[in-house]
Amino acid sequence: MTKSIVRERAIVICPFDKNLNNSGRNTSSCLEEAVALTRAINLMVFYSKVVVLNKKYPGTLFSPGRIKNYESIICREQIRVVVVDCPLTPIQQRNLERKWECKVIDRTGLILEIFGERARSREGKLQVELAHLSYQRSRLVRSWTHLERQRGGFGFLGGPGETQIEADKRQIGVRIHKIKKELSRVIRTRNLHRKARKKVPYPVVALVGYTNAGKSTLFNLLTGANVKSANQLFATLDPTMRALELPSGRKIILSDTVGFLSSLPTTLIAAFRATLEEVLEADLIIHIRNIAHSDTETQKNDVECVLEKLGVKKDLFNSLIEVRNKVDLLHEADLEKWKNKSERDGSVLVSAISSIGIDVLLRIIEKEISKTQKTIEIKIDLNDSKAIAWLYNRGNVLSRKNNKDIAFFRVSLDEADINRFSKQFCFRSEIKNP
Repeated sequence: MTKSIVRERAIVICPFDKNLNNSGRNTSSCLEEAVALTRAINLMVFYSKVVVLNKKYPGTLFSPGRIKNYESIICREQIRVVVVDCPLTPIQQRNLERKWECKVIDRTGLILEIFGERARSREGKLQVELAHLSYQRSRLVRSWTHLERQRGGFGFLGGPGETQIEADKRQIGVRIHKIKKELSRVIRTRNLHRKARKKVPYPVVALVGYTNAGKSTLFNLLTGANVKSANQLFATLDPTMRALELPSGRKIILSDTVGFLSSLPTTLIAAFRATLEEVLEADLIIHIRNIAHSDTETQKNDVECVLEKLGVKKDLFNSLIEVRNKVDLLHEADLEKWKNKSERDGSVLVSAISSIGIDVLLRIIEKEISKTQKTIEIKIDLNDSKAIAWLYNRGNVLSRKNNKDIAFFRVSLDEADINRFSKQFCFRSEIKNP
């Protein structure tokens, strides 16, 4: 007989300061996203509401009247968790927990909880724990005094296990130091892998985008991989890389990365920097957008904002390919509008579910990757089958002429490949610029 999982009852409050809403984000979309994030950690959302803030109270964020109103709902419905979809100070979190006598999680804490559940690789788990401990350092000792004295793991919703007293600031500091040392070893290993990949003449193409935009679905479609893809936020946390053969036969390495989010906590951006370095080291970035979402434009801005914070180089930004996904969900009038837009700005309309536009996307990737190549002329002895095979395998042969025992090639190659060819075959071939 299988044991049923008891889901905690929760309410979601989405504070909205109209004086600070410069992004133009739709309030109903904000609430919908907050509810989806809450359900992602298996909480049962009993009630959700957008709350307009006319004034922010430094000690509690909300007015005494609002706090009293929610207090009656929490007591009557036996609510165990309140999710406040904005950053809370440690004092605000502590005061709200005292008044409502339940667990209060802000947006940062909620995202950290999801990451804690979804991380699978050793590196991912270390990054999540580091971000979580850094966030909780000022909160653990003072925030939970009225709640259970025992907590499991490092999550907000854990049960009996590790005592609260053991999780004091000193021990957190020791653990943070240890995690940073372990992560530094992971980063060194990742750098060695990256150097090894650079010796293989395959350009790296990174998929980025807002969470649930369809990156993993597209990644699976292009590479035939089996990366988890689901209609939920943060289905992918650990980076995955696979080889992909383009129509010309040229190979690239495709990288699937963690989805971005509005107001992504800076602690998370810092902690996941090692993972996101795959984006910084990429030869090309593909930005996947969900154009069927009502907030697609603000989601685009959020992704670009995170890329800027990561320090993506300007030339990489300028060569970025925008892929507008989920066209199969659009109404005819909206589809026509997006088609006109894409014709003007050169973006690609696709559906990762029904394979619409995939051929066009592959051609554009090939075109962008080829921009980094140089055209050179090479003279090779016809008997040197190894050098000739190398050229056909690694380069784009534009023309070939055979003259007696000599073959004259005009070929496009990356700078790194030109150097490799020179080192490997220079004693029996001749290279010159056309």
